[in-house]
Amino acid sequence: MAGPILVFDSGVGGLSVVAALRRRLPDVALAYACDNAMLPYGVREDDWLVARILTVCRAAVAASGCSGLVVACNTASTLALEALRESLAVPVVGTVPAIKPAAGLSDSRHIGLLATSATVARPYTLRLIQDFARDCRVTRLAADPLVGEAERLVLGETPELERIRRVLAPLEALADLDTLVLGCTHFPLLRDQLVEAAPRPLRWVDSGDAIARRTGQVVVGPQRRPAPEVGWVTAPSPALARGLAGFGFVDSRRLVLA
Repeated sequence: MAGPILVFDSGVGGLSVVAALRRRLPDVALAYACDNAMLPYGVREDDWLVARILTVCRAAVAASGCSGLVVACNTASTLALEALRESLAVPVVGTVPAIKPAAGLSDSRHIGLLATSATVARPYTLRLIQDFARDCRVTRLAADPLVGEAERLVLGETPELERIRRVLAPLEALADLDTLVLGCTHFPLLRDQLVEAAPRPLRWVDSGDAIARRTGQVVVGPQRRPAPEVGWVTAPSPALARGLAGFGFVDSRRLVLA
């Protein structure tokens, strides 16, 4: 029997992609791996990150026996996607901010990119804007505190709405901005809180469904196994195990790195 599709992120953000995969591919077995011992990735040096991502993903692919890997992390995708494809024998699907679909949806031609400070500044992101939103004004907004708030939510704590409001406060002065890209996989987990905290109604766009659709095209064969689906973590904790269980990963295990 073919192995599961493995979803990888630095923390719990990839669980938003898990939710999209379960909607689009309900019969497919999934596994999850996160390098929570080194969260957040965005503050670390690029060369170190590439080596770390390769180490963690190789270990997780071997441990899970997966049939394909979804890199549900913008930082990891922009830095290490090609290295992962060269290093692994399974198909690898990456993540990019949903700038192209957002540009297609915007009526005002003013869109926002809500992402980590590392993602908003990367040349890769600037190329996406140049390629797919050339006719739009694109406001890039660093929103690093939202990563921690999404982690809090999945670990069973209550996100701080005032902190989320402060992150979104610059939007109040941008009256014609009508569409906002959630450019970190952590952020869709906070969609209800973001809607409540936003200064006005907006279109919210993320890449989860596009990732799930692409995964269905390139990863063929996995079916749901009768055994529990596994979440692999680099720093086990009871709270994280409970959070993973809420997304179907009732068996949480430590990932042993070579």
